[in-house]
Amino acid sequence: MKSINSNERKVVNIKTAKFTPYDTKTTGETGTSYIKLNPTMPRDVGFYIYKMEPGSSSVPHRHGGAEEFYVIEGQLRDNDGTIYSAGDVVWLAPGTEHNSYSENGCTVAVFSENVEHSIEEAN
Repeated sequence: MKSINSNERKVVNIKTAKFTPYDTKTTGETGTSYIKLNPTMPRDVGFYIYKMEPGSSSVPHRHGGAEEFYVIEGQLRDNDGTIYSAGDVVWLAPGTEHNSYSENGCTVAVFSENVEHSIEEAN
């Protein structure tokens, strides 16, 4: 079996890793950041860790494919009032429109099949 080269593996610990803030000008989000290890995938496609600071929210968006996420810590609330807490695993169908808010902050592991679009872009 061939050894894995250092350029073929990335390992970070979400407790100590530096999250990349979303660019407020291009995304409209404040207080949100992410860790994305795969350099060949677009930012919000595939697997990534998403963090919301207390009082932050995502922008309203439509999913281009299904999205699945696991709430690692904290809690977030969707625009329809549904609350997701640490330990919850969630699936959202392709085309789903929503945005989320976190009063006390949260960290979420996300898998997204395809690019999402802001509601303004999608309409």
